[in-house]
Amino acid sequence: MSHADRPLLGILLMLGFCVFAPLGDATAKLLSNVLPLGMLILVRFSIQAAILIPIVIATRRPWRLRPQLMGLVIWRTLLHMAGIGCMFTALRYLPLADAVAIAFVMPFIMLMLGKYVLGEEVGLRRLMACIVGFSGTLMVIQPSFVEVGAPALLPLAVAVIFALFMLVTRQIAKEVDPIALQATNGVIATALLLPALLIGHQLDVAELSFIRPTGNTWGLLLLIGLLGTVGHLFMSWSLRYAPSTTLASIQYVEIPFAALVGWLIFGDWPNTLASLGICVTMGAGLYVIFRERASLRASPEAG
Repeated sequence: MSHADRPLLGILLMLGFCVFAPLGDATAKLLSNVLPLGMLILVRFSIQAAILIPIVIATRRPWRLRPQLMGLVIWRTLLHMAGIGCMFTALRYLPLADAVAIAFVMPFIMLMLGKYVLGEEVGLRRLMACIVGFSGTLMVIQPSFVEVGAPALLPLAVAVIFALFMLVTRQIAKEVDPIALQATNGVIATALLLPALLIGHQLDVAELSFIRPTGNTWGLLLLIGLLGTVGHLFMSWSLRYAPSTTLASIQYVEIPFAALVGWLIFGDWPNTLASLGICVTMGAGLYVIFRERASLRASPEAG
């Protein structure tokens, strides 16, 4: 039986990602005002490397890359670090659900990049859905912007960064094993961040310093790395068992789950305008996904 013959397993794995990702974000939010940003990102990627390198070695997965691919992998790692850094910073100021919902403008940015950068065909209805979806995102941003100002725009930066991250990933996904790729990302990020933090600590740069964790902070740091690594493994594995068009709509489960986690842990709940904006964004995103699925079903008949 091929991987694609098990869509239910793929959906369950993607649901696992939708649970792990908000939990990881919530853990980062708990630590965002306690530890420097650079330290949080370093721990996130070093634990990823520590978990995945033994798996790569034990399963004898190939992870030696051609020089051309290595350049793309480095760019992918830099984008990944930047995206996580922006998200962790946004969580200092925004409710969890708001930050996640705003970042979900990424599918619309991907559609625009596909049209204007890659020259892909995008129909009028999907373009209109992008406009509606972005309008919903603005509805989520508006109350947060009034309250905290410019930091409310950080999840938009996350969306742009991860849209570029996905474009780079597309260029290398067919040639690199996903687990080996994530392990390599962890190694590169650790190699870049560790000396940066050592230098930043000596120069008293606040966000690039080491602070000795105390109490349950050690456990929360470990949890950030575990949740981030396992969540992304679930996402990678889900794509082996089900088509991306099937899984894309499942990802929107992350938004209501983030709202639930934010309410249970922080007592945050989106206000009326933000809630309406979340619904608009989800509706427009699901419409785009269903249009993509309809186009894929129709393309063989058109041929």
